[in-house]
Amino acid sequence: MIIGVTGGIASGKSTVARAFEALGVPWVDADDVAREVVEPGEPALAEIAERYAHEQGPGVLNDDGTLNRRALREIVFADPAERRWLESVTHPRIRARLVEHLARLEASGAPYVLLVSPLLFESGQSEMADRCLVIDVPEALQIERTAARDDVDEAQAHAIVAAQMPRAERLARADDVLDNGGSEEEMRRRVAELDRRYRQITSDQSHGK
Repeated sequence: MIIGVTGGIASGKSTVARAFEALGVPWVDADDVAREVVEPGEPALAEIAERYAHEQGPGVLNDDGTLNRRALREIVFADPAERRWLESVTHPRIRARLVEHLARLEASGAPYVLLVSPLLFESGQSEMADRCLVIDVPEALQIERTAARDDVDEAQAHAIVAAQMPRAERLARADDVLDNGGSEEEMRRRVAELDRRYRQITSDQSHGK
């Protein structure tokens, strides 16, 4: 069974995934895979570099040929059309790579695996999951954490949050919700509850219930 895990930026998806991992549940992070597909030598990076080769300043490549994520982020968050173009280049490649990673994890014999993705619903990756778990925090906390973590000002943090699926829509599409606005202890307790439920679902399915 594949559990899709999502949530708005700075909701604590990776922290929750590591709590599941401590209980013996493997996971793949779509953000990690997204970085893989734009590494030097990858076709997606070549397409991105070509499109923005005429941007003012250094463009979207660093001196060592790696992607300048901050420069690219500023372009795509300022122009929805550019964001859609970028997604058309990266999302199919990310999906194909995720399928490979998930197949390896499923072969490990774990009762279930996690697909952690900030764009689980937007990218259609939710179709790969049997259930969807939304990590939820108040929007004000998202903005505060994003500004601190990513070294952006509050206005850009607002723009990043606003560019994502609305919180209410994400919650409406969830099979399960984990409120991550409290303490780490509370989060771990909720993860343990969900782990028991997911193992029971997997057991029931294997016995034809």
